[in-house]
Amino acid sequence: MKDAAFQELDLPTESPSAPPGLSISVAGMTCAGCAGRVERALAALPGVASAQVNLALERADVALAGASAAELAAALRGAGFAAREETAALALRGMTCAGCARRIQRALEGVPGVVAAEVNLALDRAEVRRLRGAAEDGELIAAVKAAGYEATLADAGALAAQEPRAGAERWDLPLAALLTAPLLAQMIAMTFEPSWRMPGWTELVLATPVVAWFGRRFHRGALAALRARTANMDTLVSMGTLAAWGFSTWMLATAHAGHAPHLYYEAAAVIITLVLAGKALESRAKRAASAALRQLMALRPDSARVLRAGEEIEVPVAEVSVGDMVILRPGERAPVDGTVVRGESEFDESLVTGEPLPVPRLTGDPVPAGAVNGTGQVRLRADRVGRDTTLAKIAEMVARAQTGKAPVQRLVDRIASVFVPVVLAIAALTLMGWLVAGASLDAAVSAAISVLVIACPCALGLATPTALVAGTGAAAKAGVLIKDIASLERAARIDAVIFDKTGTLTLGKPEVAEVRPLAGLSREELLALAASVQRGSEHPLGRAMVAAAEGLPLREPEGFRAAVGAGVEARIDAVPVRIGRQDYAAPGAGAELQAQAAEMAGAGRTVVWVAREGEALGLIALSDAPREDAAEAVASLRRRGVAVSLLTGDAEPAARAVAERLGIEDVVAGVRPEGKAEVVQALVARGRRVAMVGDGINDAPALAAADLGIAMGGGADAAMEVAGVALVRPRPTLVASALDIAAATSSKIRQNLFWAFAWNTLCIPVAAAGLLDPAVAGAAMALSSVSVVGNSLLLTRWRPGAQEAAR
Repeated sequence: MKDAAFQELDLPTESPSAPPGLSISVAGMTCAGCAGRVERALAALPGVASAQVNLALERADVALAGASAAELAAALRGAGFAAREETAALALRGMTCAGCARRIQRALEGVPGVVAAEVNLALDRAEVRRLRGAAEDGELIAAVKAAGYEATLADAGALAAQEPRAGAERWDLPLAALLTAPLLAQMIAMTFEPSWRMPGWTELVLATPVVAWFGRRFHRGALAALRARTANMDTLVSMGTLAAWGFSTWMLATAHAGHAPHLYYEAAAVIITLVLAGKALESRAKRAASAALRQLMALRPDSARVLRAGEEIEVPVAEVSVGDMVILRPGERAPVDGTVVRGESEFDESLVTGEPLPVPRLTGDPVPAGAVNGTGQVRLRADRVGRDTTLAKIAEMVARAQTGKAPVQRLVDRIASVFVPVVLAIAALTLMGWLVAGASLDAAVSAAISVLVIACPCALGLATPTALVAGTGAAAKAGVLIKDIASLERAARIDAVIFDKTGTLTLGKPEVAEVRPLAGLSREELLALAASVQRGSEHPLGRAMVAAAEGLPLREPEGFRAAVGAGVEARIDAVPVRIGRQDYAAPGAGAELQAQAAEMAGAGRTVVWVAREGEALGLIALSDAPREDAAEAVASLRRRGVAVSLLTGDAEPAARAVAERLGIEDVVAGVRPEGKAEVVQALVARGRRVAMVGDGINDAPALAAADLGIAMGGGADAAMEVAGVALVRPRPTLVASALDIAAATSSKIRQNLFWAFAWNTLCIPVAAAGLLDPAVAGAAMALSSVSVVGNSLLLTRWRPGAQEAAR
């Protein structure tokens, strides 16, 4: 029956059988033709009942009949458009193995609107990509809870793995160890004197609290898995210990007078205690592995001192706005990215940039959030706040990289999802096989319990994430930010590196070295004219001309326009003036003038032409010194067997001069931005695995075209966004360091996976053959996880140049 209000208005109510709907925010539509193409692409997708597109709202409303958000996003990409996405981070509790992570991932990806989910067992964290406006936070949390786990929202730096355990759980291990100690002592004593044994009822009293109470986390996890119709590590531990305890209790209760039954109470108690100990060691190791990210997040002050209405007040850092004046006293950390507007001091930026020595900062100098003020009091103008600060972006980038998965780990997750049911089947076959072979019930139960305990796939689940956490954390401390696992894998295989010149191998701070005026102009007149045009430019060459013209009378340019990779143009006194490449500014210049330009460029300088209405007025040569470590960076890469090239938009003579000075033989010069991408693509097509290193907006297409883009610190935001690796400091030697840590991390992942697989493959048959006592199996299982995490922790010792020194 309709609601009364609907009856009165005679509006239709939604049919209960109507397919679920989803609204998608679509980027890239510009006309009705675009909207029609989007609508057809979505409607043609199997699993879509209907699709309607609203061009004005840039939205597509889709009635679903089975299609996933990932399929919808892929269909839009295929049609030349993009679904706008956003990312949510969840802190998780209750995971114990790779099967848990896999189950949570499936639960999250089953929420309508979720494109993909990545779950990190080592960090107890999930990153969820969802269509903008779809899959509310509450839906994600509810999906995790329905899978049998707990979830809360987390920011980029929130690590559930770092949360202290509840007070009751904190005492589980020491109390369990206290009760287990007599049982363990009995096990050891029985190896020398089998007849020495405490009364069975005493064993029952000691073992029951350990199994029932201190092992409750495993029983709860097993019950949650059972409700979800699946199995995990908790299932194996719970079944193994309860079987040992239950079998022993039954044997004790039914034993005849004078007959000493074979009891497994000590095995059940020792297994619980050892697994708890392994989990404690594992948590400690995980905290150590993620120490770099924790240190980064600890740099964020909770409050800031700002100047408002002439008064100095303290406010929460979240309330600081762009443009606020922030007052920093000696010893305080900068809460925002800002510019010094009053005062001077030295700042310790080591945990942000990796720079070991304090850096002097004067009026007009930038200061990143998290930097520690030295002895002076300064005022900063807030330029970036909150999630836009350098520190927040670094933390978000590191956290996102640590949550990713290598393709090989995805295979491991699929194996782990069926591993536990297979182990349960093997344990059942072991029990029946021993009984059929005529063995005693004691021996059969012991072998089955050993199979259950030794097979826990913890090590498999920890193999990749712990190595990622340790490797990317060590890289971040050195100033190398790896955005995701895919970039890390590609970096480990790079065999060719292409460098941009200006701002990458050189300082990017050119200075005017020579001015050659023509047409009766003086040096000062030509420089003043060029600087007047460049007043509207942000290009380093333009800023250098303006700086060189300081004190000269400049005029206001009109109609300023930049031609990327060619030059700039503006009207001075209503007359158009062009500055830039010869073919852009003065295409009709004579051979004599071109020879002069070639002579200036031959000295390693960048030559720009100044022309008025197509007539050349003169030449300006600018020099840009190479970075101190540029030659060392090139030599270091070549020693690794990596081919090094120089790719620049600068003229051939200037580029050759710099290349010869740095030891680079392969030079491609005079290339426009789109041409840079073509050069990179051609090298990739020849089978080389190419990394492109750049810093400017004009490098962004080439960075995207390469197998790996590496953005230099201090470069343009566009370059930083496109690149898979970002260098916090503008040091070319960090390029080799990035390749080194990527290779070391990939190697650790392979080592961990090999030993984890080998461990389970070798030990399950041994346990099924009855050659492993259940208690020994428990110890071995715990140690396998700890060994994998310990192997990953070796990456925290990595330092830039360590591999070079080893050579």
